[in-house]
This record gives sequence, C-alpha cells and structure tokens, in this order.
Amino acid sequence: MVDAADLVVQGKGTFEELMVCSREIAASTAQLVAASKVKADKDSANLCKLQQASRGVNQATANVVASTKAGKSQVEEKDSMDFSSMTLTQIKRQEMDSQVRVLELENQLQKERQKLGELRKKHYELAGVAEGWEEDAAE
Repeated sequence: MVDAADLVVQGKGTFEELMVCSREIAASTAQLVAASKVKADKDSANLCKLQQASRGVNQATANVVASTKAGKSQVEEKDSMDFSSMTLTQIKRQEMDSQVRVLELENQLQKERQKLGELRKKHYELAGVAEGWEEDAAE
C-alpha cells in the first residue's frame, strides 16, 4: 500500500490502485479474524485483542479510501475540460469519440470482471487445497 501511495504522489500510480490495496488489507484482516475465531477459544483474550485491532484496521482503511476519493475528485476538478472555444463540428466529433471510448471501456470492464471472477475461483480452489478442504470433503 505504501508503494501504491508513493506512486500516486509521484503521479505514476492511480488512485484506484491505492483503494484496492487498502481494501485488500481490510479483507486479509477479516480473513485472519475469521480463521482465528474458528481455531481460538470463544473467551480468548488474544482473540478479543485481534478483533479490536481488526476494527482499527477497518476504520483506517475507510479513512484511506475516503481520503483517496477526495483527492481524486480534487485532481479531476482541476482537469475538467473547457469546450467553450470548440466549434459545433469539433464538439460532435468529440462526442462521437467519447461514445466509442465508453463502449470500449465497458467491454474491457466486462472482460476484466470475468477475469477477476476466474482468478477468485482459482484462488479459493488453491486456498482450499492448502487448507485441506479437499481431504475433508472426501471423508
């Protein structure tokens, strides 16, 4: 996450990368807590501390994501386009180019969502094998 933040500050990274890193940290923390709940005693003091730390991580993650969104919107406001000097033909051309770009991005988004789904599916399969879930199901 620190690397992603550094790249954003340098103008070489994206705000979205920083948000994804933050959310991944929160998700990993939640997985740790869930796994610990399964293996630890209900009244474990360490489990209670872990849950409190997890809430702190979630709050910090929410703050990072909110700050990132605010920073992104400030940068985008500075980059807003000025169409006042364009002719009708230029505006129409820009509109058509923009429509083409929207369709391309929607197609890329659909493909990327499919890829993400397949990656998650494979991740869960591999995680299940690593945890011995396959063996438990066979018994």
